[in-house]
Amino acid sequence: MSGRLPGYGHVVHQQIPAETPAAAPAEEPAAASAGAAPPLFTWEFATDPYPAYAWLREHAPVHRTELPSGVQAWLVTRYADARQALADQRLSKNPANHAGSAHAKGRTGIPGERKAELMTHLLNIDPPDHTRLRRLVSKAFTPARVAEFAPRVQELTDQLIDAFIEKARTAEKGEAEKGEADLIHDFAFPLPIYAICELLGVPREDQDDFRDWAGMMIRHGGGPRGGVARSVKKMRNYLVELIHRKRDEPGDDLISGLIRASDHGEHLTENEAAAMAFILLFAGFETTVNLIGNGVHSLFMNPDQRARLQDSLAAGESGLLATGVEELLRYDGPVELATWRFATEDLTLGGQDITAGDPVLVVLAAADRDPERFAEPDTLDLSRGDNQHLGYGHGIHYCLGAPLARLEGQTALATLLTRLPDLELAIPPEELRWRGGLIMRGLRTLPVRFTPPNVSDAG
Repeated sequence: MSGRLPGYGHVVHQQIPAETPAAAPAEEPAAASAGAAPPLFTWEFATDPYPAYAWLREHAPVHRTELPSGVQAWLVTRYADARQALADQRLSKNPANHAGSAHAKGRTGIPGERKAELMTHLLNIDPPDHTRLRRLVSKAFTPARVAEFAPRVQELTDQLIDAFIEKARTAEKGEAEKGEADLIHDFAFPLPIYAICELLGVPREDQDDFRDWAGMMIRHGGGPRGGVARSVKKMRNYLVELIHRKRDEPGDDLISGLIRASDHGEHLTENEAAAMAFILLFAGFETTVNLIGNGVHSLFMNPDQRARLQDSLAAGESGLLATGVEELLRYDGPVELATWRFATEDLTLGGQDITAGDPVLVVLAAADRDPERFAEPDTLDLSRGDNQHLGYGHGIHYCLGAPLARLEGQTALATLLTRLPDLELAIPPEELRWRGGLIMRGLRTLPVRFTPPNVSDAG
């Protein structure tokens, strides 16, 4: 199936239909040898975009294209240009600077965020508002707080693994006596949802509602935007109610911290607090879902690197785990393109003239495989040094939640590989399905098999 993906205009994904398996990884596009640009935003492209990105880096590093949504945008694919664009304050995050029609402007953000009055978050604003809000949020979302949260992340990780191990033990055994699980649904998805809910201060009894809404936001395939917008509205209504409760009964959590946070006496408004809580939740879970899912998939596809990591973990070392997660972020990271930017004036980027009002999309996945910056960029090397990838951005919009995502990624991978050492893919790699979407890159499912450890080995 080679049709263009309808969901490529949005931050959130339009899904590959469940009955349609993704194509096998494409080889270098035939169009490249003919001198034409390779096809973008097809089903095959969603499975393996890297050959197309390699062609763009070489032949059209700043490339204007029409997205399936109808929005015209520039794709920036070389590392040097990408790094420059991410830090260039002439490229605004505010959708109001988009010169497109009102219809086009409505297709460059999270579905439903405008109607739900959730626009005033860090992904949509520029200095000085961005500076003020980020400083306020940073007071409640510090690396020290993330470090304090590490034992809870480990506890959540073990609980989720315990659950599918116990399910495997109680199920009827097949002839190979292997347990089975979907690492996306059973592990990579719930782990960051429950973690960020606890950081925000969402009560335990409400966390499954958040899991349902978040699942709708990344898995909904019944329409291009409607189902996602409804979930955004439900989440916004809940957050406003929760903020009211936290004002009366504050706790030691992120939403209470947002309420208390102030900058020279100026407090967050209710809309700002709701928008900030929403984007921390939204951006704080899907990146980690994909980091874990893509990371495990990359290790399956590179068994020599997986063996290195397992040997290192068995020896009680942590160095390869830390560099390994950075390499997995570079090699097949969770964020394929940085979120939307809009030129506020005419400018030149990578030798290409860009007109004021034009949308610009920095292709992180292409930049992080640029051979001008990384030696053997298409090779996974968990011990790679000098790995200044752009997986979490660069400049003033560098991902605020990166420390938490790294903690969750390291904890998840180390625990999986240690507790389930024979973990393996349960279906042929070519049958895996990737979610089609513009910003995020991730698998729909990741079916695995494993030998359930003895009860005495669990925990």
